[in-house]
Amino acid sequence: MNKISLLFFILFFLKISAQTPDSLALKNNQIPKAVYEHTTDTLVLKNDDVIIGEIKIMNKGVLQIETDYSKDDFKLEWKELKYISSKKVHIISLNSGVLLNGILSKSKTPNKCQITNVDSKTKFEVKLSEIVYIKPVNDSFWDRLDASFDAGIKLTKAQNLQQLTVNVNLGYTAKRWYGTATYKQIQSVQDDSDPIRRIDTDLSYIHLLPRDYFIPLSITTLSNTEQDIDLRIISKAGYGKYLMHSNKKYWGVAAGLSFNHERYIDTNEPNKSLELFLGTDLNLYDIGDFSIQSKVTVFPSLTENKRVRTDFNLDTKYDLPLDFFIKLSFVYNYDNKPKEGAAKDDYVFQTTFGWKLD
Repeated sequence: MNKISLLFFILFFLKISAQTPDSLALKNNQIPKAVYEHTTDTLVLKNDDVIIGEIKIMNKGVLQIETDYSKDDFKLEWKELKYISSKKVHIISLNSGVLLNGILSKSKTPNKCQITNVDSKTKFEVKLSEIVYIKPVNDSFWDRLDASFDAGIKLTKAQNLQQLTVNVNLGYTAKRWYGTATYKQIQSVQDDSDPIRRIDTDLSYIHLLPRDYFIPLSITTLSNTEQDIDLRIISKAGYGKYLMHSNKKYWGVAAGLSFNHERYIDTNEPNKSLELFLGTDLNLYDIGDFSIQSKVTVFPSLTENKRVRTDFNLDTKYDLPLDFFIKLSFVYNYDNKPKEGAAKDDYVFQTTFGWKLD
């Protein structure tokens, strides 16, 4: 765990050491000629400010662009854009579910954009509000990587309580897929009480299909002393669709099969079962500096009579300067047929402070 913490502190130091207070938005008559000659992407905002440079990504209603006249990337809200143009090929996703490789050209109409599909060689015009995702095709590994780290510590004199919470998140976005990896740990000890330990991990792969359909694959693990779970491994595969996908929110649903391999504390033989899974994921991110994500998954068993499990996650994050953030999380697990003598449910509410590599 010390190595993980050290890695994120190094990444943070490298990021802030490159920052300068240079202005990133220039009026039309203030753009240096040298900048025109070495950049390919141009943004015009609704207040007629012009930003030129290299588009890094547009996702969840925020566009990030690198400029020659500042060492720090500039971020702006997508809804403040009036025109956009680029000579490079980008992965472009529309709220209709269309996913393509295209070139963005300035439209004659404000708040619109012309897209050239490089595969079909066709051109069409869309409203800027219809574009929900942009990513350069030939960006580097580090440009595709997202990471965050947050932690919380609680110490009290009463009963000598010591509690540590650690969350690590990694994400990688490719042309037609993206993957995530998460690690969450809660460790708590106090006098006159058994130690509490909970470890969650999640390795997920989402393959994007036309018309906002997707294929989810994942392997998750859970170790939980409250429910006497020594180790639960869940392998899932299914099919899903985004019912809503815009610059303000997305809402996806998925269903499929799940294989549950679990071993309880003080039990030698593991329990194995085949389950269905029904899940939904709602993410709201156009609410100022706040973002909210909620996930619910229900697992009705196919091989154990009338057994049903439910997992619920709620994350609320508030962004601070320098890519720091405060996060409030709630996790709830329910099993109507747990191990004999174990609790049917378990929940965790936590507040943590963290930093993200974006």
